[in-house]
Amino acid sequence: MPSGREVAYAHLKDTVLSDPSMQGQFVNEQALADEIGVSRTPIREALLLLAAEELVQLVPKRGAYIAPVGGREIGELFEIRAMIECYAARRAVELDAVPLEEMRRHLDEQRELGEEQAREFIDHDHRFHSALVAAVGNEMLSKTYDGLRARQVRAGVEALFRSDGRRKSVLAEHEAIVSALAAGDPEAATAAITEHLSATRQVLQSG
Repeated sequence: MPSGREVAYAHLKDTVLSDPSMQGQFVNEQALADEIGVSRTPIREALLLLAAEELVQLVPKRGAYIAPVGGREIGELFEIRAMIECYAARRAVELDAVPLEEMRRHLDEQRELGEEQAREFIDHDHRFHSALVAAVGNEMLSKTYDGLRARQVRAGVEALFRSDGRRKSVLAEHEAIVSALAAGDPEAATAAITEHLSATRQVLQSG
């Protein structure tokens, strides 16, 4: 059974941080403790962990602050993602290990989600991409990529809220990636991945 700190950490990282309404806000420790049924101590312990990951800022006498997604953070996140995902596409094709079935499943599940299910949509977005990275079989690479998850989900949800047509575009861009991989064309696959990431980055940096 997970500890109170683990429950608080998971809730903060997977739910609170990815909520666009929480950007630029301070965390209400007592309200959060009441919501998930723990004392304030596990909340504070979880916030210390998130501060160490630079996902929240601890302000003396004010508490934990969730800074809006910044331009530099966005730029660095998408630069790293492009490096990892383009490499993974080339390597997976080379190894004949492209997880087409899994990627298509996540794409199909994205199509079935309603407009109000932004968080679930981006969860499948992460799984779509991480399936390709995992297919390479490099555990250190996968762990590095998984370490970006909280920022990736946060940025993805924010992009959906900033652009009404972003959801439809993501589906089309994912389809292009899958089609290129299915054809065994690493150049087309990396071009599709680069275009997909650049489009999301542009939405986030144009706000």
